[in-house]
Amino acid sequence: MPSSTSSSDRPGLVIRQTASDRPGVAQPVPERDVPARPWLPLCACAFALMAGLVGVWEAHWRNYGALTGYYANDDSQWAAQRRRINEGEGGGTVLIGSSRVLFDVQLDVWQQSTGVRPIQLALEGTSSVYLLEDLAADPDFTGRLLVGVAPDLFFSGYGYRTSAISGYHKEGPSRRIGHWLSQRLVEPYFAFYDRDFALGEVVARLDWPQRSGMRGPQPVRKLSLMEADRNTHMWPKVVNDPAYRAMAQGIWASRVNGPPPPMINTPAKAEALGEKQIARAVAAVKTLRARGARIVFVRPPSGGDYFAFEQSAFPRARTWDELLRRTGMPGIHFEDYPQLQETDIPEWSHLSHAAAKRYTAALAPLVTKAWDEQ
Repeated sequence: MPSSTSSSDRPGLVIRQTASDRPGVAQPVPERDVPARPWLPLCACAFALMAGLVGVWEAHWRNYGALTGYYANDDSQWAAQRRRINEGEGGGTVLIGSSRVLFDVQLDVWQQSTGVRPIQLALEGTSSVYLLEDLAADPDFTGRLLVGVAPDLFFSGYGYRTSAISGYHKEGPSRRIGHWLSQRLVEPYFAFYDRDFALGEVVARLDWPQRSGMRGPQPVRKLSLMEADRNTHMWPKVVNDPAYRAMAQGIWASRVNGPPPPMINTPAKAEALGEKQIARAVAAVKTLRARGARIVFVRPPSGGDYFAFEQSAFPRARTWDELLRRTGMPGIHFEDYPQLQETDIPEWSHLSHAAAKRYTAALAPLVTKAWDEQ
């Protein structure tokens, strides 16, 4: 019996030659005939199907309460406003903080009151300490700064949207061009163009079976509408739809009424973490003040279970009062000014659009006065 079988022992077998079998001869390019098909009608049908599906999705979300004429709250949108500081507006008025400064300070009302339209740089779910440090590291900024303080974010150092800050400093031309095109061709015209309405998010929110003990806090749902320069206000559905408002409150309740996160699950841990954030703020304020920047801290209103949680976990004497003492900067706390004590806080953390307008009209003169006295 032969020990091996060669190709010559297998009649009809064609061995495909490779480039090594034909030195100096290029590998031939395979050719394949394109079958005759009605390509134009097929493309038209595919486009019609796509347009129909997009139209159904758009109609669904408009019926749900989504609105056109607004823009995506993404990192590129934030970068477009941050860039203004490095393009000649570093001596202007800048707002930083978390979502309460973003929702509650209305730029048009501020402009009517002071004659200046601020640059809105607040980031939801993010301690303003990160933004303080970013501006302190930028010699172009020498202007007036409103620093929002949401106790649970500021004194814990939570940074949900810090990618916007780091992304700005690494932003390339392709991202800027993509943002420019999106703002002019997509965002203002399609109501469904929102992260909360993305198919993946919708599927993830379905009530999937969970193992015992595995269900965590629900993600925060859509709460706001944003204009081209990040002027933002509460989505009317939160105010006008009792079921949606109750859901938003329930999401906050699952967070503030549950067990505290490990980093602050004892008073000693919470105090140590708060001290660390105050020390960061002190260092950033010192750098900014050396350049002539004027700074005011602002504690916006909150209510319901959220306010009760803040009072318990982040008592004012240990946090807000200590921050002002250590930085030497003025602060405006809503509890100290009757005109700032808005009660229209539909989901306990942010003002309704109407209340935000009243709040801004009352806040702007107080902040301006505090800046002028520095």
